Amino acid sequence: MPVEAYPALQSAVVLCIDDNEDVLECEKSFLESFGYTVLTAPSGSKGLELASMHSVDVVIVDYPMREMNGQELAVEIKRLRPLAPIIMLTGAVKVPEQALNLVDALIAKDRLASQLLTKIAQLYGRGSIPPPSYDS
Repeated sequence: MPVEAYPALQSAVVLCIDDNEDVLECEKSFLESFGYTVLTAPSGSKGLELASMHSVDVVIVDYPMREMNGQELAVEIKRLRPLAPIIMLTGAVKVPEQALNLVDALIAKDRLASQLLTKIAQLYGRGSIPPPSYDS
């Protein structure tokens, strides 16, 4: 089913925070191709700035980042946007339990294409919005 069938998904604003610019561009292109509005931030401080200026529906963070790690960032995002689900999309092999307790989902970066859309739909709609099809 095409993404147009899910108008709530098309209106969702996703904030992606990662200090790897190539990963950010990949996430942005991927999510925009399914109708999401995507904001990107190359650092935790920039991500917090965007989260304070824009209404965001879902936040995607990496764990290891130079300026501020995903755990520290999740604490601040929850303070700014308590209703926005946080997905940790990371290549990190080990993520501390404390960090996992602060996020709504953990996805390995190599699973972006196969798991991210479904997880966003589940969390954004709290299970009420079916994920868009990869065949659209």
